[in-house]
Amino acid sequence: MANKSVLIYESGLCGFCHAAKRLLDKKGVEYDTIRVDKDAEQKQVMMERSGRRTVPQIFIGDHHVGGFDDLHELETDGELDALLAAD
Repeated sequence: MANKSVLIYESGLCGFCHAAKRLLDKKGVEYDTIRVDKDAEQKQVMMERSGRRTVPQIFIGDHHVGGFDDLHELETDGELDALLAAD
């Protein structure tokens, strides 16, 4: 199954960032990450795109999922696979 692109804005010491990646790894989903704790410009981009200051901020395609709690809720509700499915 081909998946939409997944992007995670993260920081190195963020437990919720690691939890989000574990969930996606378990599902076999490939993703890209951007470390905002090492790049202030990317942190600004993340805040503009998401409207939030905290990490992780997860995007599936152009859809802003939110943080780990939001990602986990999608998985629990059985909606994550459909969101990940390529068009």
